[in-house]
Amino acid sequence: MRSRFTLRPPDPLIVLILCAVIVAITLPARGWFADAFSVATQLAIALLFYLYGARLSPREALAGLKHWRLHLTILAFTFVAFPLIGIALTPLKAILSTGLYLGIVYLTLTPSTVQSSVAFTSIARGNVAGAIVSASLSNLLGVVLTPLLVMLIMAQGTGITVGPEVFIKIAVQLLLPFVAGQLTRRWTGRWAAATGTKIVDRGSITMVVYSAFSAGMVAGIWDTVNVGEILFLIGFSIVLVAFMLWLTRWVAARLGFDRQDQIAIQFCGTKKSLATGLPMGAVIFGPVEVSLLIVPLMIFHQVQLMMCSWLAARYARSQQGKSAESTQRHSS
Repeated sequence: MRSRFTLRPPDPLIVLILCAVIVAITLPARGWFADAFSVATQLAIALLFYLYGARLSPREALAGLKHWRLHLTILAFTFVAFPLIGIALTPLKAILSTGLYLGIVYLTLTPSTVQSSVAFTSIARGNVAGAIVSASLSNLLGVVLTPLLVMLIMAQGTGITVGPEVFIKIAVQLLLPFVAGQLTRRWTGRWAAATGTKIVDRGSITMVVYSAFSAGMVAGIWDTVNVGEILFLIGFSIVLVAFMLWLTRWVAARLGFDRQDQIAIQFCGTKKSLATGLPMGAVIFGPVEVSLLIVPLMIFHQVQLMMCSWLAARYARSQQGKSAESTQRHSS
């Protein structure tokens, strides 16, 4: 009997992040090099959002928006349900350091992923077109909604100052490149959709992680993190992903969505984007603050990939079994 379980290679993004952390611990950026690397990171983030704009077809987006109930449901999970969970997690202040607690709150405010949401929806044979539009729309709206939610939720008695100037920084560094990508997608759209975005998003995330962890090392804040807190974050992420996978499927079924839409809602509504969350965090917060804030998001990202990969494969096997039974029934 062939085993159901196969050994998969590690996610290249996770490998790059781990390498960035190791290098930052041993050789943190200091002085003029840290300043120059920070500028290079900002340019990489701007390029990433330019490619996001070049990749998204306005015609496809407008056509996909017709399924408004699907998109509103996914956006409600991303920007309403998750933030409410973040607000409800106030008791965690008592057992976690302030930076890690705020990192958990921040991860609940970030947009959904694009690549993995679409990939898992496709594997599970869900509504791929709907997933593409919903995930892209989540990232586009997140440019405004995430900093707004940070102002409303995280800036209340936490010591974090987020003023209106954040929206100017977001507009200049993220929104303007996105619009430029839309305007020039005739020439760059094909390359952005094929390989460009994947290369740049991995590279920019790696740069953000190295810059943030370097700032944390130089400031000495990593001495405050212990193994128990990391293990807690792993366990917390497993529970949160499992709960959201159940909640999204349960609500989607109660709202009368078909199987394909339920799968799209489940995989898009439970994700939190590392590719968008880290660059936005680097823009919204200072380098020292973001060095601890990004840890929960990085752990959550890896946990959601592993759990959703298993679930998507399970859905695919189930559908294959139903198709085989149907074929056998028609042939007999």
